Amino acid sequence: MSDIPAKPQAAALAQAASAPGRGGVIQLVFKEKGALYAAYISLFSDGGLFVPSTREYRLGEDVFLLVSLPDDVARYPVAGKVAWITPPNAAGGRTQGVGVRFPNDEKTRQVKLKIEEILGTSISSSKPTQTL
Repeated sequence: MSDIPAKPQAAALAQAASAPGRGGVIQLVFKEKGALYAAYISLFSDGGLFVPSTREYRLGEDVFLLVSLPDDVARYPVAGKVAWITPPNAAGGRTQGVGVRFPNDEKTRQVKLKIEEILGTSISSSKPTQTL
């Protein structure tokens, strides 16, 4: 698909809404489908998103996201957990950050379905993403 980048850049604009090291809310703003494709982690059974970040996280750490999707004015809250870590200077020039696994609840399931609806058939593309 032409709207999916061959080599993903930073997946989304990510901003911590609190001081570093204190957790807080991370706002992820996806303005285009290609960025959402690069960040979405379909291998997690409940879905997940890659969050570009230089902050150190630990596996299992709680992360609260506020997600904005392309062409959608709503912001979706997601209380997930770190399930993937891409360290600095990772192979393949991958962006440093974390994969946040969505929780298994109905509200977040609706967010996952909305993301998958936006991505459509591109979800099974062989184009690289920020994680795999």
